[in-house]
Amino acid sequence: MHGSKGGEWLSACRDELDDGDVETITAALSRLRPKNKAVRKEIKTELDFFTRNAKRMRYAEFRSQGLFVGSGVVEAGCKIIMGQRLKLSGMHWTVKGANAIIALRCCQMSNRWEEFEESRATG
Repeated sequence: MHGSKGGEWLSACRDELDDGDVETITAALSRLRPKNKAVRKEIKTELDFFTRNAKRMRYAEFRSQGLFVGSGVVEAGCKIIMGQRLKLSGMHWTVKGANAIIALRCCQMSNRWEEFEESRATG
């Protein structure tokens, strides 16, 4: 697939992915029959990925529920929540200590202290 046909195909796949129509994408990938062995292997890898993660790629459905589908919101939240606590001047952390503070900070920011206490009591 070279030139504009490949670009049109890729654009259509992006639209289908944005709509959460993973089955159409996997069907399109399954129809590809490249002669190059490395390309066939890459297509199989991508087909396996889409098949395995289809339930997580229902983007239109997630947006209709008011959920975010990109990672930017989560990444920014992590940066703010963790960075505010772990990156204060002069702080040095072990992995165990940082993980404990992260758990506490997440509980504080999400008002989930009861769940945390329950998990500590049963853990």
